[in-house]
Amino acid sequence: MHNPNTLPGLIHRQAEAYGDRVALMHKGRGKHKWEEVSWRKFAETVSRVSNALMELGVGVQENLAVFSQNKPECLYVDFGAYAIRGVTIPFYATSSETQVKYMVSDARIRYIFVGEQYQYDTAYRILKIEHSVSRLIIFDRAVRKDAQDKVSLYFDEFLSLGYKSDHGEEIRVRLAELDQDDLANVLYTSGTTGLSKGVMITHRMYNAAIRAHKGVLNLSEKDVVMNFLPFTHIFERAWTFLCLRHGCTLAVNLEPTEILQSLQEVHPTCMCAVPRFWEKVYAGVQERISTSSVVQRKMLEDALRVGKMYNVDYKMRGLTPPVWLKMQYMFYENTVIALLLKTLGLERHNFFPTAGATIPPVVEEFVHSAGITMIAGYGLTESTATVSCDRWDKPVSIGSIGRLLDGVQVKFGENDEILLKGDTITKGYYRKAEVTALAIDDEGWFHTGDAGYMKDGELYLTDRIKDLFKTSNGKYIAPQMLESKFCVDRYVDQVVIIADQKKFVSALVIPEYGLLEEWARSHGVKFGDRRQLCSHPDVVRFVMDRIDTMQQDLAHYEQVKRITLLPEPFSLEKGELTNTLKVRRSVLNENYREQIESMYAD
Repeated sequence: MHNPNTLPGLIHRQAEAYGDRVALMHKGRGKHKWEEVSWRKFAETVSRVSNALMELGVGVQENLAVFSQNKPECLYVDFGAYAIRGVTIPFYATSSETQVKYMVSDARIRYIFVGEQYQYDTAYRILKIEHSVSRLIIFDRAVRKDAQDKVSLYFDEFLSLGYKSDHGEEIRVRLAELDQDDLANVLYTSGTTGLSKGVMITHRMYNAAIRAHKGVLNLSEKDVVMNFLPFTHIFERAWTFLCLRHGCTLAVNLEPTEILQSLQEVHPTCMCAVPRFWEKVYAGVQERISTSSVVQRKMLEDALRVGKMYNVDYKMRGLTPPVWLKMQYMFYENTVIALLLKTLGLERHNFFPTAGATIPPVVEEFVHSAGITMIAGYGLTESTATVSCDRWDKPVSIGSIGRLLDGVQVKFGENDEILLKGDTITKGYYRKAEVTALAIDDEGWFHTGDAGYMKDGELYLTDRIKDLFKTSNGKYIAPQMLESKFCVDRYVDQVVIIADQKKFVSALVIPEYGLLEEWARSHGVKFGDRRQLCSHPDVVRFVMDRIDTMQQDLAHYEQVKRITLLPEPFSLEKGELTNTLKVRRSVLNENYREQIESMYAD
């Protein structure tokens, strides 16, 4: 397979082109300086990984697990495995022992690469009971091995295996025999219901995705790209491979909670993110506006008003702004907006792909008004990420999820379900023929479970078909639309709609505790802890009034009638969230049954 887009030889080709230029930047936990890795060093390490894997006897299309936070080592293992026709299966760093055991057993894994102490401890317990696992390879030297562990290796020890024998000729033979339909990854979906399913991702799918993005996204070797989402997530994974293909420099962010600090240190030009990131940015700017002096508030509001006219009303529609508007915008772009972007670490912005959930229109409009090019898109693990995205050579509408990529076929089935075909679409789920048959029909169309429609060449989502709620009055409610609408309020962190088979709509609300505590103190509300804060009638009424303001345009049956403020966030540990932080509604309904029943008590 000599296609120049193929992954097995990608890093080596880039090393020949870029040599000692920086390919990767990373900063270890507790470190203050970003370390740089050249393309040449990247390629050398990938070669050593390939040789070490051959020394361990890794076979053609054998599955290898990578259980780690984002680290350069994750990429070394990926590309080292691809070169010997291996398959990498990334696990989310937060995966539970039960989840890891299931995936290890399902994929019959011998070798697990682990990142830090939690991943090692979890994997070691599995190694002792899952007989298929023969060895762990540990990325972080700070990890303390169990006293009885005689088989695990640290990553540097693993690399040294590559010096025992030269497997270069065997590797070249494997590469020559590589087939586009070889598996590159099996990506287990975390699943809001039921057991995980392993989505099969082939080299053909990645190659088709890379080709389809040509000319769509303005990437180049000048871009510095922040890796924020987990490499386990198809959005970040496929995006990373695309960036490497274009010679971009990757800044690998280890700790998601430190992203704002990382942005201010690296000043990236691009970063893919989920809407929640931009919702937080929006809420932060709104908070800054509300606490500024009268003059500062007026300047910020006017800058965003002019930015909306210039970017949203004209540029996004493909129209030329009038000279007077351009002059006004240039003034704010070089003053107020420049200061705002510098504060965020985004002053060198190129563009920012955003997908993974519904983008609230008010947030999307704000981002564009601030002069940031957000590329809204839509995709699934099963579609190698992108199905559609905004095209900046064509009109862009707030609320759409862009235009179809070349090679992706779409049609609409029952209940307006989006059906997909093309080389980027999976052929099914690993070792699950029955589940595959339910997802892919006899004509080869993959059923996404998402409802949508096309308008003027742009794709729009309405909701997840299986997530539609039906009230006891027979009215259908789209919970994700409501949840995204309310989450833009600065006092609200997360909302989960309750409505299925209920007589009216209610909601569980995770507030922004710090802001709510400030409001309570300034209004004389006495409370001892968060439980008292969230149950105080004045506090509940305050949040409910804000929700009422936001839902005035909704139909009466869609409006939230009652809320419960929860004193603790939803958690992974209690099974309330998936590894991609989507809510598991069935678990929430069980865990908060008492609170839900109390909202419908009379």
